[in-house]
Amino acid sequence: MSSETTPSPGSTKAQGFSTVAVHAGEARQKPGYAITDPIFCSATYTFEDTAAVLEYLDKKIPREEYGRYGNPTEKVVERKLAALEGGESAILFSTGMAAIATFLLAKLQAGDEIVLFDECYHRTREFCVKVLGRFGVVTHLVPACDYQKMEAVITPRTKLLISESPTNPHMSVVDLERFVALGRRHGIETAIDSTLATPYNLRPLDWGVDYVIHSCTKYLAGHNDILAGVLIGRADALEPVRKLRGVIGTISGPHTMYLLLRGLKTFALRMERHNQNGLAVAQFLASHPQIERVYYPGLPSHPYYEVARRTMRGFGGLVTFLVKDADAQQTARIVDALRLPRIGPSFGGVESLVEQPIIMSYHDFTPEQRRAVGIYDNMIRLSCGIEEPDDLIADLRQALEK
Repeated sequence: MSSETTPSPGSTKAQGFSTVAVHAGEARQKPGYAITDPIFCSATYTFEDTAAVLEYLDKKIPREEYGRYGNPTEKVVERKLAALEGGESAILFSTGMAAIATFLLAKLQAGDEIVLFDECYHRTREFCVKVLGRFGVVTHLVPACDYQKMEAVITPRTKLLISESPTNPHMSVVDLERFVALGRRHGIETAIDSTLATPYNLRPLDWGVDYVIHSCTKYLAGHNDILAGVLIGRADALEPVRKLRGVIGTISGPHTMYLLLRGLKTFALRMERHNQNGLAVAQFLASHPQIERVYYPGLPSHPYYEVARRTMRGFGGLVTFLVKDADAQQTARIVDALRLPRIGPSFGGVESLVEQPIIMSYHDFTPEQRRAVGIYDNMIRLSCGIEEPDDLIADLRQALEK
């Protein structure tokens, strides 16, 4: 749980992570001599004369033309996010799903195939299966972290291997060495949605992953007040995605960019508390007689604990658990009895959030469909904020006693 940036295998240490979060990507002297980057509320950027237009079109000068293609604040945020992840380039989007959707639309065409671990955000699964499927893209869903089954469905038409790590809400952790080796053996690019881990706890690019995706809505912005997403990787590989973003307009707004930039300044400090709270709550729940199972990769009982310990700095603030011998109504009463966490979707903000996945996220699934993806009636997902850990534990204790 140190404050240094996560080093890549065999690399030397860089600046401390919090230093990077505060300063990376920013000019030392900013417009108006302000210490903060300004908000540029402009849809159009003008030119001094025709020669300036021609110079811009020949890409001889870096500047903006139209808001759908870029914003000065956006470039600062993208440079900072790339630095935090250890990537060459980053593209900012309006939401995490916009990042995923634009990325896949730019990379795939009819007849292509992708392989996806089945423990993933259900909207990602829905987009791949239902939306891309309409355009002739085939999605293979295989059990999470089953590399043999993933390899078994690879064909010459496979273009991408995709997973979250850790997965949501089961917190399974991908062995990135095996995942990357599998892709390289078959000449297939790899992508990891690292929203739950964040670059503070895991940097997939350091392990050879080609693309990293984040919902910046969560830990990166950290205050439950914006929607944003980012895709990070090699600059040349991202260029087709950046061009498509300019066509379909999945861009972020200027005020959102500013709030994300501000949130990133305290990112490392917040993650230290999220990691502390998540582990403390998970340990409390694991020892409680009313709890059947706890899904948290920082616990030795977790099936991917050794992989997590080898690859991650910390384990985040999301804890999923099953209440022993409880039905859906009894589980709901525990959720309702909590006083600190608010009931709501999402995670990664300073306020703790709690939800019953069968209601909040999988309400439109049949019981059979929910069981097929490991979502149970007695399951609770708790996103630990930055409150005092003792207060969160005391609240859980009183709710369970009721």
